[in-house]
Amino acid sequence: MARINDNYLKLQAGYLFPEISRRVSEFTQANPDATVIRLGIGDVTKPLVPAVLKAFHDGVDEMADAATFHGYGPEQGYDWCAQIIIDKAYKPLGVELKTSEVFISDGSKCDSANILDIFDISNKVAIGDPVYPVYNDTNVMVGRSGELNSKGYYEGLVYMPCTEENGFNPEFPSEKVDLIYLCFPNNPTGTVATREQLKAWVDYARENDSIILFDAAYEAFITEEDIPHSIYEIEGARECAIEFRSFSKTAGFTGVRCGLTVIPEELMGTTATGEKYSFNKLWNRRQSTKFNGVSYPVQKAAAAVYSDEGWAQVKEIIDYYMANAQIIREGLTAAGITCYGGINAPYIWLKTPEGMTSWDFFDKLLNECFVVGTPGSGFGPSGEGYFRLSAFGDRENVETAVQRIREKWGK
Repeated sequence: MARINDNYLKLQAGYLFPEISRRVSEFTQANPDATVIRLGIGDVTKPLVPAVLKAFHDGVDEMADAATFHGYGPEQGYDWCAQIIIDKAYKPLGVELKTSEVFISDGSKCDSANILDIFDISNKVAIGDPVYPVYNDTNVMVGRSGELNSKGYYEGLVYMPCTEENGFNPEFPSEKVDLIYLCFPNNPTGTVATREQLKAWVDYARENDSIILFDAAYEAFITEEDIPHSIYEIEGARECAIEFRSFSKTAGFTGVRCGLTVIPEELMGTTATGEKYSFNKLWNRRQSTKFNGVSYPVQKAAAAVYSDEGWAQVKEIIDYYMANAQIIREGLTAAGITCYGGINAPYIWLKTPEGMTSWDFFDKLLNECFVVGTPGSGFGPSGEGYFRLSAFGDRENVETAVQRIREKWGK
């Protein structure tokens, strides 16, 4: 009989969001008349903007004509799509990239997991706490960890607590590590890193021969001018960092699927015999072997995001979501609830009132306010006592949810 991958059995019983869905499903079945407002999972609610939709349709129409039909495309993505991203998303930041350094994919969630393919299992990994669960769970799945300990940490992984005391910005690992996951603007806390803070991380990585895995999925939501949008805005980052980006939240592609990974050509690792080798080449080989590329119509749609018309339309929706975030943050703060985030990110990280645990607050919020959020403890032990609300909702629902919460906990 085939042997299973026992590492999967180390994982907690259920991935965070399926457990939320299970509890909400039970509640709605028992309370069919309740109007439940979902501000939990970070899924967008606004449709694709007209410029993007037109490009998407145009790409599909091309597939219906033999003269313009596209079969297998480059596994790395079309050069024209990568070049548009470079010109519109990176050059304005002062970042110069080659198309060979930009890999178009079906989403940054996949990439942040699949990137482990090009790193040896012996590499020591540092992960924030709380953290986007994919970073943690995928390292467990590949066998890099031991069992879950009494603190809620997996043995063999290095955790960097992100707490109220350190402004939810992780401190340097307590021991030497090879890979460091950073996510800014952060999911789940909504906090950002300053240029000085990112420079310190880049310096640390270079001094310790570490690689930073930098998740910039929410960079389009940054509103403050002095906050970096890319790790490559920091001098020296090309030698020590891989960056992930996503169209999911930026342009409403959660159901369309498109993202990208940037790996500079000078980013090096070592072989078992100590020779240097390019991670860019390894990722290129990995994608060529395991991935058939993003569909032509989707890349047409992604490129249209950065057209003058497309970006103006996309930015309007981003501003809409950020206005939602402001409503949530200010409304809950007025109710006496301590809130973080919501300024440069579409997430509000709130301290649970009355000393409740994260899941107790989840149940109380669902049962008494008919509002769904995400328990902070689902993102790691340091998330206990906190709760995440998403701004990806319709304005009327957001306002209603805030009003319900204020009526329950308002002072």
